[in-house]
Amino acid sequence: MKIKFILFQISIFSFLLLFFVDIQAQETSTATPFVVVLDAGHGGHDPGNLGNGYLEKNIALNIVLNVGKLLEADKNIKVIYTRKDDTFIDLFLRGEIANKANADLFVSVHCDAHSSDAQGAGTFVLGLHANKQNFDIAKKENSVIYLEDNYETRYAGYDINAPESVIGLTIMQEEFLDQSIALAKMIQDNFSGKLKRTDRKVKQAGFIVLHQTFMPSVLVETGFLTNKGEGAFLNSKKGQADIATAISSAILKYKGTTTENVSNASVAGPVIPKEIIAEKGEVKKPILEQKKEVLVVSNSEAVTALKEPSITKEFSYQATFKVQLMASSKDIALTPTNFKGLSKITKEPVKTLYRYLYGETQSLKEAKMMQASAISKGYKTAYIVAYKKGERISMKEALSTQ
Repeated sequence: MKIKFILFQISIFSFLLLFFVDIQAQETSTATPFVVVLDAGHGGHDPGNLGNGYLEKNIALNIVLNVGKLLEADKNIKVIYTRKDDTFIDLFLRGEIANKANADLFVSVHCDAHSSDAQGAGTFVLGLHANKQNFDIAKKENSVIYLEDNYETRYAGYDINAPESVIGLTIMQEEFLDQSIALAKMIQDNFSGKLKRTDRKVKQAGFIVLHQTFMPSVLVETGFLTNKGEGAFLNSKKGQADIATAISSAILKYKGTTTENVSNASVAGPVIPKEIIAEKGEVKKPILEQKKEVLVVSNSEAVTALKEPSITKEFSYQATFKVQLMASSKDIALTPTNFKGLSKITKEPVKTLYRYLYGETQSLKEAKMMQASAISKGYKTAYIVAYKKGERISMKEALSTQ
């Protein structure tokens, strides 16, 4: 009798153990993955730079595939590639892939070239060209647009030879600049610390491929193929594996820091250094700690606040988001047939032009969905804009009202 009772207890314990293990497995399997989009620069009929006879497109692809393999070992990471073979992918499509995947990170990998014997690895975030060298690097990478079909329409108004063109590109990445800089700094620390590569620091420049994304994004120049020693290193299996390890470990560190911050209910995003020490031409940006404050008031206090001018100043209007489809000198009737089936179209005059805008929402997530819808309809350069009390504002200011 006692043996039967013991066996009964063991069976109950086993059942409960299996039950809780199954629940934990279900929770793990339904957890939202951390999505990383890896972009191997160039490809197909665009070889990239050919320093010392090496092919940038092949080296970038091999590094990206190695990075992906290392990241995929983490079951909580989902890796998406803009290309996994020798295929030419338009710049706007690379960003579109990341946006549609609702990615957490976008990392574009390249190799550099120079007429001198320059060497070293550098990581870029989107921003204004701080000096001619940064501008030249961005201009070289952006020149790939001329290999695309209909580039005049897709990149209307963008001139790779005009630094002022970049000003319009930086608006969409304002929200993610701090996070992008944090990841770039982690990558550079690995390059200079673990690999002992010459550190070309974290810099800003106007790369079109980064402008197309709506998430923290970096472009890595892994080294100079035009430097004999560095070119040989990057073309070797060991060199490509070492670079891939440096990049992937930085991504894993970024992910871990982000997850830790979220679980501690602190700032959404990684812990960012207070200041990135900079040479001339690179990022030098003091980063302020952010804190989310919740104001709790009773109904009577809220009424009082609305009556008191001094208190009313503490209340801010929440921004609204729209998707700008295009700007035109034509006054177009706001009917769906004129906008590829899209409804809820508005327009606003700006000097001699009209801006045509799609939808309106106070949710950034919904705005991203509207943008994806507009892109799928053929508005490839559609982007999100923000308004506050009827006035157009920057994305950074808009997000501060959320």
